[in-house]
Amino acid sequence: MRRVPDVRVLLADDQPLIRAGLRVLLETEDGYAVAAEAADGAEAVRRARETRPDVALMDVRMPGTDGLDALSAITGDPELAGTRVIVLTTFDLDDYVYRALRSGASGFLLKDTDPVALLRAIDLVHAGEALLAPSVTRRLITEFARHGPAAPPGTDRLAVLTGREREVLALVGRGHTNGEIAAQLVISPATARTHVGRLLTKLGARDRVQLVVIAHETGLVGQRR
Repeated sequence: MRRVPDVRVLLADDQPLIRAGLRVLLETEDGYAVAAEAADGAEAVRRARETRPDVALMDVRMPGTDGLDALSAITGDPELAGTRVIVLTTFDLDDYVYRALRSGASGFLLKDTDPVALLRAIDLVHAGEALLAPSVTRRLITEFARHGPAAPPGTDRLAVLTGREREVLALVGRGHTNGEIAAQLVISPATARTHVGRLLTKLGARDRVQLVVIAHETGLVGQRR
C-alpha cells in the first residue's frame, strides 16, 4: 500500500481524450489524485493557484497561453514553490526543451510514455528528484550544449562551492547519476547524494535538472570532449 497523503496532480492538455486517459490512470492507482484539469496554459496557472497541486503535467502546445508560458508563471510564483512541473512533449527533442529547462521544468516525458514510467516520474519529481533516465538526460544535454548561449565561465555564482562540489556539479551537468558520480570520484553513493543536496541548497536550485542548467550556463560544462 502506498504512503498517504496522495500526490495531487494537475493535468494541463488541450486534448480532452489525453486528460481523460491520465485521469483514469491516476484514479485507478493508490496514492494519486487529480487536483484539477486545464485546457490551456492560462487555465493551468489559474487552477494551480486555486488547488496548489504537488505535480503538474504540462502539455507544451496549447491554444492561447502555451505550456511553457504557464510553466514560467508557475515556477516564478512563490506561492507555488511546492509545485513541480513535468513537461509533456510529442517530440523527444525539440526547440522547446532549452526554454523549458531554463523556466524551471523538473523533467520531461513523451506522451507515449508507458503508465508505469509516468507514475514513477510523478513520484520522483514529487520527491524533488529529476525524472529523466540518464540516457535521455544526456541527449537533452547534448542538444542544450548545441543551442545554449555561449556563456563565459561563471566564477561568481560558483564561488560558494568547494572544489569537490564543483567536480560533482560538473558530473551532474554531464548527466551522471549519483552512483556514477560515486564511482568516478571514488566516494560512496551516500556521499555523492549529500554533495548533490548541498549543491541544491547553495545554488538555490529546485531540482537536479536545474543543476544541469547551472552547470552549462556557468561554463562549468559545455566543452564537448
